[in-house]
Amino acid sequence: MYGRTTELATDHAQRIVAALFDLAAALPLRTMPSATQGFRRTIPNAITLSRLALALAFFVGLEFVDRTGDKERAASLGFFCAMLFAVAAGTDYFDGYLARRWNVVSAFGRVADPLVDKILILGGFIYLAAPIFATEPTQGFLGSGIQAWMVVVILLREFLVTSLRSMIESMGIPFGADIFGKVKMVIQSFCVPWCLFTATRPNAAGEMSWIVVRDVVIWITIAASLLSAIPYLFRAMRILSAASMHASTTKPKDPA
Repeated sequence: MYGRTTELATDHAQRIVAALFDLAAALPLRTMPSATQGFRRTIPNAITLSRLALALAFFVGLEFVDRTGDKERAASLGFFCAMLFAVAAGTDYFDGYLARRWNVVSAFGRVADPLVDKILILGGFIYLAAPIFATEPTQGFLGSGIQAWMVVVILLREFLVTSLRSMIESMGIPFGADIFGKVKMVIQSFCVPWCLFTATRPNAAGEMSWIVVRDVVIWITIAASLLSAIPYLFRAMRILSAASMHASTTKPKDPA
């Protein structure tokens, strides 16, 4: 009797264990992210945040540039700030590249990356249009060449494209940067440090070549900023037109 009971208990235990194994096999497997994947996910966002820190350091450095004082000090600090801007702008390539290569594009990155870019670029143009850089002191310094209306044009372009992107992506349709926007970003990233370097170079006011190169760079930047908005406008119009046609065709008809 005892042996029979033991046999039945063993049989039931085996059935329970087999049922548990079957249940575990039927459950969907969820792979936990590896340490490497988690580390890779943080790298692009860390680069974006480092660009923000470099932008803030760039703005702080500009506050100490005094073109009415020691010319050599102004030139050295202007060159340092120009290089700081160049390094900050250069990181814009790496965070997006790594995020796409490692397939770790995040919602934070999609928002923070263009935001930090605008803080860096627009902040640089605003500083260059300020009297401390736009005017030409008597010590032989050139002005930055950036005028207030130019900053307004660049701001309007950025606000327009950002508004279009927000509206289109709120519909669930991707509206990322195209090649024209990327080329515009490269040109602007060159214009800001070049104008800053020109504005803090002693005795540049007496050399016509510096004035010509500065003005050519500025006008190319303004043209690129305006022209790069046209493809966004046409793309947005096509998307909105297609969405309107789709909505009209899927609208239920009223019964007769």
